Amino acid sequence: MNICMAHRGWSGKAPENTMTAIRLALAEPAIKAMEIDVQLTRDGVPVLIHDFTLERTTNGRGLVMDHTLAEMRELDAGSWFGDKFAGEKIPTLEEVLIAVKGRCTLNIELKATSDMYPGIAEKVLSLVERHGMKQEVHLTSFDHDLIRHVRTLDQEVETGLIVYGRPVLMLEQMEAAGATILSMGYPFLNRELTVAAIEKGFKVIAWTLDDPKHIREVISWHPEIQICTNHPDRMWVCKRK
Repeated sequence: MNICMAHRGWSGKAPENTMTAIRLALAEPAIKAMEIDVQLTRDGVPVLIHDFTLERTTNGRGLVMDHTLAEMRELDAGSWFGDKFAGEKIPTLEEVLIAVKGRCTLNIELKATSDMYPGIAEKVLSLVERHGMKQEVHLTSFDHDLIRHVRTLDQEVETGLIVYGRPVLMLEQMEAAGATILSMGYPFLNRELTVAAIEKGFKVIAWTLDDPKHIREVISWHPEIQICTNHPDRMWVCKRK
């Protein structure tokens, strides 16, 4: 059965990567997984934010990496989405792990290269282990070297490569990185690659699908393909038709 993965929480209804978006997704039983983006503050705390800069989703300015957790906590991460979300805070990964534990699978995108945030893999894995969630999370990244590093640190947590494009020898690259999840931008996926990957034992996530026409097409390729969407309600409407 196709898994519905809420992109950055239920980001069609609330500001992305905030506790409100997380809680909205957790409140819907049909949402079985959630994707979030994690970076490090200047003082090394994993927090949820997508962009490397603050301007789009907060009232702050500059790079995430240049701000301490205390400074990040002072920012408004909700007003850009709507007045009723004014004062929404940037959550820490630990806050999210506590909220999500036992309720859904968490796909943690490491928003970094292996050089950008030294120690990000270690810090995230430490939190995951502390909360006993190795079987409930996936660590994914565009950076193949970072995913290989995660695999050297831990053999239990599932890992995945994020891809926007259609590289040659994709499944061979997955194996080389020690990844078991292919998270690919849906314009570059097709039925043939999806079936080949799943038959080889990989999980496949298609992102980010919000158009019902595209959702219907992609879920027709294979019953195990996972759909990452800003609007989960559009997915189950499609599945009923």
